[in-house]
Amino acid sequence: MRAIALGAALGTGLMAGLFFAFSVSVMRALASRPSAEGIAAMQAINRAILNPVFLVVFMGTAIASVVTLFSGNAWLLAGGALYLAGGFGVTALFNVPRNNALARASAEDPESARLWADYLATWTAWNHVRTAASLAALALLIIGLS
Repeated sequence: MRAIALGAALGTGLMAGLFFAFSVSVMRALASRPSAEGIAAMQAINRAILNPVFLVVFMGTAIASVVTLFSGNAWLLAGGALYLAGGFGVTALFNVPRNNALARASAEDPESARLWADYLATWTAWNHVRTAASLAALALLIIGLS
């Protein structure tokens, strides 16, 4: 159980770092570009991130977090539950649907500028939530392991 909880903590830390990087730099950079450029760049990022390394960390962390729910350790249970809800769940329920809508948009279509403005505001807000949730989950998992 300890090895799985450690895996959950390491994965949660990696995901928190990824989410944090988007919140403090990537989305700000994309927002500074004209809509068509920002859309095209984010579409490319969303395609590129769906690779085996990312998917192993993202899905593996979720699976390890599920296992921590049965650890008998309240800190590990809380950390695993928080990552599942705030990191994995927010991604699945809020960020991915916005990514899918953006994938269908044409960067050159003037109507896409409105979609992009909404995407920047809502996707980034939900990214802040999953960043904070993942950092808090990491702290709980570390406490549970200590």
